[in-house]
Amino acid sequence: MLDIKFVRENPQAVKENIKKKFQDEKLPLVDRVIALDEEKRLTQKKADELRARRNKISKEIGALMASGKKEEGMALRGQVTAQAGELEALAQQEAKLSEEVTGILMTLPNIIDDSVPIGRDDSENVEIERFGEPAVPDFPVPYHTEIMESFDGIDLDSAGRVAGNGFYYLMGDIARLHSAVISYARDFMIDRGFTYCVPPFMIRSAVVQGVMSFAEMDAMMYKIEGEDLYLIGTSEHSMIGKFIDTIIPEEQLPKTLTSYSPCFRKEKGAHGIEERGVYRIHQFEKQEMIVICKPQESKFWFDRLWQNTVDLFRSLDIPVRTLECCSGDLADLKVKSVDVEAWSPRQKKYFEVGSCSNLSDAQARRLKIRVKGEDGNYLAHTLNNTVVAPPRMLIAFLENNLCPDGSVKIPAALRPYMGNKEKIEKKN
Repeated sequence: MLDIKFVRENPQAVKENIKKKFQDEKLPLVDRVIALDEEKRLTQKKADELRARRNKISKEIGALMASGKKEEGMALRGQVTAQAGELEALAQQEAKLSEEVTGILMTLPNIIDDSVPIGRDDSENVEIERFGEPAVPDFPVPYHTEIMESFDGIDLDSAGRVAGNGFYYLMGDIARLHSAVISYARDFMIDRGFTYCVPPFMIRSAVVQGVMSFAEMDAMMYKIEGEDLYLIGTSEHSMIGKFIDTIIPEEQLPKTLTSYSPCFRKEKGAHGIEERGVYRIHQFEKQEMIVICKPQESKFWFDRLWQNTVDLFRSLDIPVRTLECCSGDLADLKVKSVDVEAWSPRQKKYFEVGSCSNLSDAQARRLKIRVKGEDGNYLAHTLNNTVVAPPRMLIAFLENNLCPDGSVKIPAALRPYMGNKEKIEKKN
């Protein structure tokens, strides 16, 4: 969320940013919110002046009463009573205007970083770098569910009867592989100095509104009927929410946390054939990382976060690349984002397996996450990134480690989590 003072002082910059995001329908909101803020401040000034007059009159009443001029004092008291109603009306007007200002500010996109490429959607994202050599084997690579079925590792039919489309049962070695990847990712991040955490899997609406835009909230979140609770779409939400309405001593920064959680998403809309199986689902598990830091350190941490994901995938023999997200592909709270994509030998192209985002002070402003510095309090910067999110990650793992005989090799880094197996063998 933008600071209203920044909007007042830089209306053209805010409008140019909206244009870069291809959200021209929001352009009138800039002048609207400035006008509402001006009205709110005038109302507040009028209320403050009225309170000052009331205080002055109250002192005069006391002096008159003390000197025996009761009749004059009672006359002034009538003025105080009359002003009480006016003050109440002003307070209600100020509260209404404040709510309208905040509502508009929460729909205006954050100011994107100067380095972000300008584009309408993800088709205009820009490749930055490749890590590892993408290879296509000289034997057919089956669709990922077929690979899993060859190990008796997945049951979509039963899941469909139990929960509907977008759910799955993972079984046997595939289920074990899923858990092994999560455990390996946890230890990988702990070894890099991050504190491990298992967060709440439900959060209140105040936290939801603090960590994401309204559009994201509607598209992603499941609401618990009859309660002020939502199922998390990613543990980043409850991890950032952990610091709601807090003042963190500057010397305690950065806060670097890695978290495990299940994730629940609506995943609205129809998707192509390549997104069947376990690619786009309503329920999955994920290892996440978040950082809360000083503003001047957020660029450093942004680069470290996405590099962690690249390093983890490379340790499992999976080629990856990084993509700079263009302006139109950035969610409103983000100032910069890099996607990590894994190589698919079957599709002969890369697909998204993680996303790293810098949100500057947008979440901190909404959630009141402040830092206590030598010269006073200021807003922290927040960042997040996916470490790994199976079962989607399993698609890349199985395809890149598939052998000609249908078995799947286990990279050395993962073997301690798989009973020291060097490969898993086909069942049928």
